[in-house]
Amino acid sequence: MATMRFNLSIMKTLHLKKRGCFLLKLLCLVVLVLIFCEFLIYYVVIFQCHWPEVKIEAHRGSKQSSTSVVKAMFLSDTHLLGEIKGHWLDKLRREWQMERAFQTALSLLQPDIVFILGDVFDEGKWSSSQAWADDVRRFQKMFWHPVHIDLMVVVGNHDIGFHYEMTTYKLKRFAKVFNFTAGKLVSRKGVNFVMVNSVALEGDGCTICSRAEAKLIKLSQKLNCSQQQEQHHSNKRCSDVEQLPASEPILLQHYPLYRRNDAECTGEDSALPEEKKIPFKEKYDVLSKEASQKLLWWFHPRLILSGHTHSACEVLHKGKIPEISVPSFSWRNRNNPSFIMTHPLTTSERGSSHLS
Repeated sequence: MATMRFNLSIMKTLHLKKRGCFLLKLLCLVVLVLIFCEFLIYYVVIFQCHWPEVKIEAHRGSKQSSTSVVKAMFLSDTHLLGEIKGHWLDKLRREWQMERAFQTALSLLQPDIVFILGDVFDEGKWSSSQAWADDVRRFQKMFWHPVHIDLMVVVGNHDIGFHYEMTTYKLKRFAKVFNFTAGKLVSRKGVNFVMVNSVALEGDGCTICSRAEAKLIKLSQKLNCSQQQEQHHSNKRCSDVEQLPASEPILLQHYPLYRRNDAECTGEDSALPEEKKIPFKEKYDVLSKEASQKLLWWFHPRLILSGHTHSACEVLHKGKIPEISVPSFSWRNRNNPSFIMTHPLTTSERGSSHLS
């Protein structure tokens, strides 16, 4: 009997050891899966992204890779949740995903400059001072960037409200944090980026709208004069105007220029088929026809980048000016958030370049 009890004791001990070993292995597997899904997966996916290859014709006819072109990254509609409609668990999950995706992209791709095309916050249009400060603190943590990478932010309707909700206080609050003005010019390596407050292009003569249009007109004159001076065209009105890089600008704004709908948009980042034929409302989904024509006339841009629709789309204005709508960067708005990488060239480089 004693021998039998001893054997049973040994068997029980071995069984407990096997069970403990199994649980340990299971725990290790769970930890590895979590590490992969919450950290490594972002590296696996973003590692497949590459900057467009740019080759510029040298003066002697040979081709050489340009190291002076600007590497610009664009994302939009992050919609950081606020205290009113944002559940803490939803905040935790979505913000972790955006933070890891953004920080991994910076680490692997090393852009020169990053632009966020509006609707940074979900409740900026009605958040209190304390809620605003909390949202800004979370944004600065999530979208931290080293000093050699610039981060520029365009204002959106969720940041300051639609036109009827927009106030000087909200606009100044946003401008103080992000150093944004209605017609801000950012030049990098000879490339001009014009940041537009598209919420203020209502065209009703409101104080904020009038000031925004005045700034844009003044900036367009500077850009036009700079291009004329580069081409050695004399103009008395340009004699005292500050000379800027002589390059057609890239317009950056939250609202897209006017288009009827997304019916012609294709690709995995475009809207769902049942949504594409829904008509867009002027001054709500897209800019008005009048405001769109003004921007095209003032700036003659080479490219327009916008957000707001949460889906990707590429259209041509006047048959030659491309506009790209950047999809939302938030997993709350779509299951496949993304960003855009570009190598915009200066005017002289564009005349002798090949992009792949």
